[in-house]
Amino acid sequence: MPVQTKEKNAHEVALENFDMAADALDLSNDMRAMIKYPERALQVGLPVRMDDGHIAHFDGFRVQHNTARGPAKGGIRYHPNVTKEEVMALATWMTWKCAVVNIPFGGGKGGVCCNPKEMSNGEIEHLTRRYAASILPLIGPQQDIPAPDVYTNSQIMAWIMDTYSMTKGYSVPGVVTGKPISLGGSLGRSEATGRGVFNTIESALEHLRLALKGARVAVQGFGNAGSVAAQMLENHEARVISVSDSRN
Repeated sequence: MPVQTKEKNAHEVALENFDMAADALDLSNDMRAMIKYPERALQVGLPVRMDDGHIAHFDGFRVQHNTARGPAKGGIRYHPNVTKEEVMALATWMTWKCAVVNIPFGGGKGGVCCNPKEMSNGEIEHLTRRYAASILPLIGPQQDIPAPDVYTNSQIMAWIMDTYSMTKGYSVPGVVTGKPISLGGSLGRSEATGRGVFNTIESALEHLRLALKGARVAVQGFGNAGSVAAQMLENHEARVISVSDSRN
């Protein structure tokens, strides 16, 4: 019988990425030991009363990979496949992304294992406030600054900001990014990820000496990032011939 190999989880992949980069840079063993693994990984249990009156349990996570360059920075995702290992990997990659573009933040990430598509707005609010209260020891403008990610948005950031602010007795808009504009959010924030996708495609085509005008484009994922990228590609005379999302 063929030997079945166990599929690596996301964090194991991130560690392999690190080792390859560290080998290429000839990093010392001391440096590797200092920056390879997360500084903190918090797992929280989230009991939430649902609309029908019963209490459901959800698992939540917040990971700070490295804060040597500044406060941890990274999104919070709500998805049924969220795991601690995935969040640890994403926090690790956030550290390297912040360092590569030379901004003074470290890598952080958060997530809750849930399916927001099957939850009401009120249930999502109760879950968000419970999660925010549970990770309060880690977050703050000088410690760790969450942001929107998969299936989270500006409203969820507003609930986190409000929950955190209630513990301080005054408004603390700096505890999250991706807030509504009316609460101190940044203009262009909601389009920023999709714009980055477009800029990357444009640069890649230039490197490959291919024309953007008239290029046929398929977009897999038509949420906040994919829809904006598709619109920008159309605006630059590419031809978007197909789109898909998690439902089709």
